[in-house]
Amino acid sequence: MLKQKRQLFEYLFMATDLVVVSVAWLVAFWLRFETQLVPVEKGVPELIHYVSMLIFIWIIWAFVFRRMGLYRPMRGVRRTRELWVLINANALAILLLIAITYLFREKSVQYSRLVFVYFWAIATLLTVLQRTVLRFLLRELRRKGYNLRYMLVVGAGKVASDVVSRVRLHQELGIQLLGCLSKSGEVKRGPGGVPIVGSYSDIAGFLARTDIDQIVVALPLEDQQLLPDIMEQFKDSIVDIKIIPDLYQFASIGGAIEEFEGLPVISLQECPLDGINLFTKRALDLAVAISLLMIFSPVMLIIGALVKLTSRGPMLFRQERVSFDGTPFRIIKFRTMHLDAEAGGPGWTKPGDGRITPLGRFLRSTSLDELPQLLNVLCGDMSIVGPRPERPVFIKEFRQHVPRYMLRHKVPAGMTGWAQVHGWRGDTSIDKRIEYDLYYIENWSLLLDLKILFLTLFRGFRNRNAY
Repeated sequence: MLKQKRQLFEYLFMATDLVVVSVAWLVAFWLRFETQLVPVEKGVPELIHYVSMLIFIWIIWAFVFRRMGLYRPMRGVRRTRELWVLINANALAILLLIAITYLFREKSVQYSRLVFVYFWAIATLLTVLQRTVLRFLLRELRRKGYNLRYMLVVGAGKVASDVVSRVRLHQELGIQLLGCLSKSGEVKRGPGGVPIVGSYSDIAGFLARTDIDQIVVALPLEDQQLLPDIMEQFKDSIVDIKIIPDLYQFASIGGAIEEFEGLPVISLQECPLDGINLFTKRALDLAVAISLLMIFSPVMLIIGALVKLTSRGPMLFRQERVSFDGTPFRIIKFRTMHLDAEAGGPGWTKPGDGRITPLGRFLRSTSLDELPQLLNVLCGDMSIVGPRPERPVFIKEFRQHVPRYMLRHKVPAGMTGWAQVHGWRGDTSIDKRIEYDLYYIENWSLLLDLKILFLTLFRGFRNRNAY
């Protein structure tokens, strides 16, 4: 029954896909030769030559879309993920079509390159719209109780509770919970009030008498040794089986399932900045740092001169901080304190702190003392956006009593950050700063960096916690 449903929806999506790309191909021909948005110099070809290409288009689009998984069930897949795959599939398909027309072209027929450009744009747009509409209609049908899939959860602990809550939250998935199985089966109510319909040993019998589409094995950590016996009961079943290990409680940053030479690997803690992500972030850093240095160099020269004139000591202040992967570096700032400021040892500044010079108080409150850090960015010690770097002496203290504190070093330290634009800077709650820093790391994107830079213009310069 489930297989028949899958095939029905696969045919539905494939048919609508092929109709849409056929329309896109004919519209592309019309735009190129009938509207003449770009003048036609070699005459208008016969429509039949382009219509005959539809057979190749159907074969290519069906093949590419299937190979890229666009006809697999996507109930639990984010729509943005499906749309991204759809965009890539259209791009690959148009390249294959161009190759086909080149290899099998007739001397008397020259296919317009502009038609292919129009076709690619229109096909991508229409297939995205078509998929969006179909997914919306299917979600509405499932909300009303149609096209449901029936699920049994093996387990009754915290992991099973999380599965239950997520299924109930997303009714558009069309998943109907039949119940949970516990170790003993004695308790009648499980997580979220879901009925306990038996014990782990009842799986085979439950499968025999109940129409189930999917089983989710969500055992608590203490029951993991029972997994082989549970899996043995599935050996004669064709039901879909998914396992959710009780490991995500240990996941911190970048938790995901990967593959290593065919072996599934669960990643619990991994830096999100790698490969192309690290390259794009570094490119943004260089572009912003060079631009700001060109803009603010006159201001920096004036501030440097004022620092020298108003207090004894060097213009710049260097101090050891910690950045990416715990690497130490020397941060550069305009000096805002007297030379003997830390004669009694390192410490946080306080209201009315006598160690700060009058000019230094102004520089701190406006964040102008941090402008030389643009040089740190150029050297690769820091990033424009990231968690603020801390001194090793304070890191040693914070890591003892602030959970997950060291994870903030999984990305480069920054001149500004998500915590800073929300007011958590200076002498404020360390726990709140870590909360915002970890949010930034877990949700990093180039768009988030640009958002923080934009917010810094309005929120990040003025520091009301500077003393």
